[in-house]
Amino acid sequence: MLSNVRDLLIEIGTEELPPKALLKLAISFRSAMKDRLASRRILTGEIEYFATPRRLALLVRKVAEKQGDTEVSRRGPAIASAFSHDGIPTKAALGFARSCGTTVELLDRESNEKGEWLCYRTSIVGEPTMSLIPDLVQESLAGLPIPKRMRWGSGSAEFVRPVHWVCIVFGDETVPGSVLDVSIGGSSRGHRFHHPASIPVVTAERYPQILREIGHIEPSFESRRSLVESKVIEAAIGEGLVAEVDEVLLDEVTGLVEWPSAVVGRFDEEFLAVPAEVLIETMKKHQKYFPIRDSNGELVARFIAVANIDSTEPEAVRSGNERVIRPRFADAKFFWDIDRKKPLEQYFPKLEAIVYQQRLGSVADKSRRVQALGVALARSLGVDAQDVESSAILGKCDLVSAMVGEFPGLQGIMGRYYAAHSGASETVSRAIEEQYLPRFSGDRIPSTGCGKILAIADRLDTLVGIFGVGFRPSGAKDPYGLRRASIAVLRILIEAAIPLNLKTAIATAESGFPPGTIEAGVGDLVFDYMMDRVSGHYQERGIAPDTVAAVLATGEEIPLFLDKRILAVSAFRSLPEAQALAGANKRIRNILAKGKEGRRAAVSADECSIDVDAFQLPEERALWDLICSLEKDISSLVEDRDYGAVLERLATLRETVDGYFESVMVNVDDVHVRRNRLAVLEKLMGMFLGVADISRLQ
Repeated sequence: MLSNVRDLLIEIGTEELPPKALLKLAISFRSAMKDRLASRRILTGEIEYFATPRRLALLVRKVAEKQGDTEVSRRGPAIASAFSHDGIPTKAALGFARSCGTTVELLDRESNEKGEWLCYRTSIVGEPTMSLIPDLVQESLAGLPIPKRMRWGSGSAEFVRPVHWVCIVFGDETVPGSVLDVSIGGSSRGHRFHHPASIPVVTAERYPQILREIGHIEPSFESRRSLVESKVIEAAIGEGLVAEVDEVLLDEVTGLVEWPSAVVGRFDEEFLAVPAEVLIETMKKHQKYFPIRDSNGELVARFIAVANIDSTEPEAVRSGNERVIRPRFADAKFFWDIDRKKPLEQYFPKLEAIVYQQRLGSVADKSRRVQALGVALARSLGVDAQDVESSAILGKCDLVSAMVGEFPGLQGIMGRYYAAHSGASETVSRAIEEQYLPRFSGDRIPSTGCGKILAIADRLDTLVGIFGVGFRPSGAKDPYGLRRASIAVLRILIEAAIPLNLKTAIATAESGFPPGTIEAGVGDLVFDYMMDRVSGHYQERGIAPDTVAAVLATGEEIPLFLDKRILAVSAFRSLPEAQALAGANKRIRNILAKGKEGRRAAVSADECSIDVDAFQLPEERALWDLICSLEKDISSLVEDRDYGAVLERLATLRETVDGYFESVMVNVDDVHVRRNRLAVLEKLMGMFLGVADISRLQ
């Protein structure tokens, strides 16, 4: 018989939670509670989460009033070892019965074709859900992803922030007990200013309506986020302008307010002389303000602040925010003015005093290595080496500027401005900023040749150097961002269509370190590590891992051509011949592995490497003739890197290959015939390997 169901509200009231972590905490809380309810055999419906600066809450629909009953079965010792020859229970039987809380006489028996055993069976009646809820909540909260927990008061409870109230209502009843050393109650609390008093939660299902209608709180993170966004956009439209709504900032502001309202503030026009990126960084990072632009995309001397209150004196809120931003901008203008008092290159000596890595030297040392590597890459790829040389030596100079010291997120951006102010060319100035691109997944890649080379050289130097001193990513730990650096290099080479041999470039980077600085031969480890990142990169694009594995098996060292091969194989898999040819290639690989004496280090393109007079069956001749007719065309296509066309041509082999394997036994006793047939198969497989080892396709 099914038990009755009720809705369950769980609300944990706290001091202000960290806004950047709020959404993750709420989602994790929901997931943890769902798992624990299921593990205790408590049936539920949907679980809705709520998250505001002062609360994490869950509304669990249709929760069963009691656990489901369950059958417990334990197998004990075999009958042969459970009783002596005269039927007296042995120590094994007595011990098993005792562990089950019963006697040997009350144990059951179970048997199958393998034998017979003692067993214990019992039914466990489910407990009332009400009595289990506090422990389930406590366990769920203990498992949340909180890097550093706090203690408060004289108790031993720990959480991300001190807990002030716990409200748990099951249907229309308050759940008895405590969570995190706080007694459970049946009341929530409203907005800190609009409704600071407690609010009774009469029934769990009305929780969100009660907070909205009485408490002046929008408990849903998503609804509040939409509300913040719409208010910001409307406020800008009211000024005839456009708000710059950054998704990350939007999430953070949503985590800071419970009842949002937007106000437009102004600042002095003179601050617009400071680069827009600096003003925007100040507004977003320090004040959580949304910048405003005009219809041409130019920053204007206004901003939008999101207040956590419907003020009766909006002008006071506006002027308060204006007073706060003014000294921030004044500091930024001071940094901007003082940094430009000397040319950017004069900052380079300060880099000598900044340790990049203890064994790898200073940031100045790294800049010189990147310069040498960048020049070598530029010359091999036809990019202006002089531009790369200049941008590499200036590239890190802004790190010791006053502005970047205050706003680290502006590294590269300020270097571009300061380089241009110092007389550097547009190409060099832009490359200084572009060396950091892409900064994150999905970010744009550098647009200039110089920027691309500098970005690649900088990351390869990092990869080789950090690997070379023994610091390699393990598990989730990657303090030097080597995974991100690897993907960035691959993306630039592929998306910018740069035909760079990655293995050669890594070897060049390795040679740039002084003898004894890094482990010898570390370049091979770096190359393998970067190739390991390829599968994940393409998996995000919906390409199967075995497609990537088939191409990696060829040993391709140029990522651009690796990409062309992967896309070709991915398209090839949709052809009706693909599955049969993949199977044939598996068969060929197995045959060649068994008949090693017929294999050659490399099969000559010359037909004389095959003895046509040794063909004994028409299927042999048919396959060889088709191979020969395709070979020249395919060789030309491979040379042009038209791998898709290669596989389309090879797909025409299907019927002939099928006929060959139906009629021809390869590993025959006649040594000459066997070797000849193996050589033909090796030739055939070599044609496919010009693109990929399709025998690896599942």
